[in-house]
Amino acid sequence: MAFAEQKSIQPATEERRRFQRVKVHLLGRYMLPDRREFPCQVINMSPGGLAMLAPGIGNVGDRVIAYLDHIGRVEGKITRIIDNGFAMTVGATPRKRDKLAAQLTWLANRDILNLPEDRRHDRIVPRNPISILTLEDGSKQSCRIIDMSRSGAAISADFRPTLNSQVALGRVQARVVRHLDDGFALEFIHEQIAETLEDSVTAR
Repeated sequence: MAFAEQKSIQPATEERRRFQRVKVHLLGRYMLPDRREFPCQVINMSPGGLAMLAPGIGNVGDRVIAYLDHIGRVEGKITRIIDNGFAMTVGATPRKRDKLAAQLTWLANRDILNLPEDRRHDRIVPRNPISILTLEDGSKQSCRIIDMSRSGAAISADFRPTLNSQVALGRVQARVVRHLDDGFALEFIHEQIAETLEDSVTAR
């Protein structure tokens, strides 16, 4: 893993001002500048920063690369040391931050909404994110899939269907379970087959 230069990392004070952290429990691994790798557990996160429980603690200012379940690769710098771990910034483009916000909303509300999404269903970004959503009244709207799993999807769109309304994402029947900042989250009525999921949700 190479430590690429990141110019978009926000200062810690600005990160705390701009983003609200949510409680999550994500497992992963991280690497310090000396290339030592350790397992970790993220306890809270926002699109601009996170706090993790970690056995190997670096110094404030050290660059960290982490690979987190459901999130993927994140990079940043240690901003402060906490009990049994540390807090770090998350360097990301505005587009990546939008995606992180949607992922965190889904993860934070998964248990509250009693969604079937869990670690068995990894979320992926489709190669072709553009799809057609059929609403309850039969009308069709174009939308963009932020990410998806066998049990649901996060959708970016200019419109928001009514909560609990029945819709179809491509050929897949679904229910609207959550409104996001820039779209909404869907729970599929039936768990999908991973191998055919992308073709099914992007079918016109």
